Parts: sequence; C-alpha cells; structure tokens
Amino acid sequence: MGVTLKLGLIAMIDLENMMKDAPEREPDLPLPSMEEQKRIAAELKALEEKGELTPEVLEKYFGGKKTH
Repeated sequence: MGVTLKLGLIAMIDLENMMKDAPEREPDLPLPSMEEQKRIAAELKALEEKGELTPEVLEKYFGGKKTH
C-alpha cells in the first residue's frame, strides 16, 4: 500500500470520526421565492428609510430561522 493511499485512508477515518462527534444541525431552509425575496427587500428598504433597520430586525430575516 502506497504512502498516498495510507494518508487518504487516515484522512477518511479522521473525517468519519469528526462527523460522528459533530452536533446535529437543523436542515437548511429553502430559499424564498423570487416574489418573497422582493417583498422582504421592500420591507427592509422601508425600515432603513425610517431608521428602524436594527440588528434584531436583520436577525429576523437572516438568522437562519423561518420567522417571517
């Protein structure tokens, strides 16, 4: 068995062990439709114009949870 193959097997085993130890993660959320993206952009622009675009508002839209 060549050195390259041995290193590849070691890396594969290490990767498998890392995956076992990794915390479970939530599945990715699907991207909103183009119409939904336009609606969100309009809402954010309106909030920005009123000076109400806060980190909390951005978290609502970009925090990784479907809340809008």
